[in-house]
Amino acid sequence: MNLVSTSYAFTSAYLKGKESKCMSVGHIDSMFQKTTIQDALEVIINTDIGDYLHTKPIETFDDSDEYLWKYLGECLQDIKRFKIPYDIARLSDVYMKKYDVLNIKIALRQILMEKTSPLVPLGTIHDKGCIKELSGTKSISEIVVVLGKCGLNDYASAIKDTKEKDRASVLQAEIAMNRNYYGSMLDAMKKMNDGYILAKAMGIIIDLVNLQMVFRFATGKIEFVADDYVIEGGHTLSGDTIKKLLLLKIPETISRLENTEYHLMAQEVHKNYENEKVVTVVDEVIEKHKLTLLRELLSPRILSTSNMLWYLILKELEMRNLRIILKALTAGIPSSDIRNYLVIAS
Repeated sequence: MNLVSTSYAFTSAYLKGKESKCMSVGHIDSMFQKTTIQDALEVIINTDIGDYLHTKPIETFDDSDEYLWKYLGECLQDIKRFKIPYDIARLSDVYMKKYDVLNIKIALRQILMEKTSPLVPLGTIHDKGCIKELSGTKSISEIVVVLGKCGLNDYASAIKDTKEKDRASVLQAEIAMNRNYYGSMLDAMKKMNDGYILAKAMGIIIDLVNLQMVFRFATGKIEFVADDYVIEGGHTLSGDTIKKLLLLKIPETISRLENTEYHLMAQEVHKNYENEKVVTVVDEVIEKHKLTLLRELLSPRILSTSNMLWYLILKELEMRNLRIILKALTAGIPSSDIRNYLVIAS
């Protein structure tokens, strides 16, 4: 076995080992039986994330939230301590720019709403030591300066003409950053080991982001959608196809999706929305179908860069589920009210 395949073999085994120590349905069911954060965390002490949190001084949800973000960052640092394949390291770096986009959006919203919100301690801005500076920005020009320091010039260009107190202008900047992020991810993935698989996975993600907008618009929960809101690069659905779907009612959209892998998902969205009349069912159904499609595509692969993408998706889902559960516990929300928001891989 040559050096390259040895490196992939080690990394694949490491990531699969970490995957086996993720939270399961059984863990979540048991956590629902607890009434405090401390008792809930005891349930997952035999998982990787549970072992990490068990050693931390957690008393409140805010404490747990802080350590959960740190945990994800440390997971990535741990992997990079080994001699992993270049493509896997590159994928991690490009993928995690989603948190730069998130932090820039928070900074833009702080200026728009004149209300501070905590930033996420992940991404290039954080790694460059500029997260505090971004948090303290008071104008678009100050944000642009921070992004320039961090080498995020594409995102600086996307927001530089934003009108600070104009909600529509801020939304337009956010959409421009989304398009930039997904486009750069797709371009980078095509050049990697197993690039076809990675590009297909990202194409599925783009399709579902666009369909989420289509269904939200069809329910009347989004008042206006411009053509440039559509993200290009979908696996099955072109940008032009999405633009045409935006003109249709939900039953017509379902019919148009009949010969795609999204047909059953569209039917479920329609059924659930008709029953509940709340737009959150769109997100719930799409997130669960996205996980199924990506699991079938990525999880069976070995000695592949796909292992890293699947690992990142799993860890993010695990964190998301845990945050929802712990927040519900502290707020006294019944488990029956939050179960549909959880997206569980196993």
